[in-house]
Amino acid sequence: MEEYEIIEKIREYFEDNYETMRLEGGHAITEDLKQLALTQVLYYFTKMKEVANHVTHTEVKLTLPEQRTPDGRNFTIEGVVDIVRDDDETWMYDIKTHEPDYIRSNIELYEKQLNVYAHIWQELRKEQLDSTAIISTAYPQALKQAHLMNDQFRISYELAKWQPMIQIPLVQEKVADTVLDFACVVDDIEGKKFRPPPVEILHATLPGTSTIFATRVCRNCDARFSCSSYREYAVGTGKGERGNFRKYFDDFGSDTDQEDWVNANLNARNPDELNTL
Repeated sequence: MEEYEIIEKIREYFEDNYETMRLEGGHAITEDLKQLALTQVLYYFTKMKEVANHVTHTEVKLTLPEQRTPDGRNFTIEGVVDIVRDDDETWMYDIKTHEPDYIRSNIELYEKQLNVYAHIWQELRKEQLDSTAIISTAYPQALKQAHLMNDQFRISYELAKWQPMIQIPLVQEKVADTVLDFACVVDDIEGKKFRPPPVEILHATLPGTSTIFATRVCRNCDARFSCSSYREYAVGTGKGERGNFRKYFDDFGSDTDQEDWVNANLNARNPDELNTL
């Protein structure tokens, strides 16, 4: 396919996926936000099209069965990756939504996971593998701002600077330690040992970012209001300001966010349904 044909297909798939998500979730977004999301996808394709054009297998399921935890429980490790064979080399990619700087600052976390996948691919499937890498789909804020300003020179500059692919070293010696880490997590879950991190961690800035743990992790956790550390964090940085806790329940975003949400969902409603309200 020609590049313009691929872009048209991406637009079609994007619209189909959006409609499916809207119908399943019952929520919509405004047209400008939807177009911004589509632009992110197209920029991502522009940056990664060489890799995309050489993908030979997508969403390859890898399985490491019959593992045992220290407490004697059986478990299986599963993962999904993309495989690229280019000339004489084979690459394994794992796609993440995390920012590139965060990934590079916490490379050992991703190294553990990908090395297990590499072990499955090479030792169990007996397939050649030369390199592994993480592909970050996070949208650089500077590129987003350049697009909103319609600054073509800045867009070109930020696209050239954007490096979403981070190569991960293959270190097979760490596979056993990583499998043991998984095993201990399984035992904790099955043993109902859900220990939250201390509140100091919630206040700490995550490596490679300017975001604190509570903002990045806790606010995306459905169980946060049952978490003792989050409650201590939310009542006022541990200083007893309990009156501030209510704002965490009443936080529906900014006035602009709320207005966008209402307008988008009103526009998505059937007019006949609105007449009956």
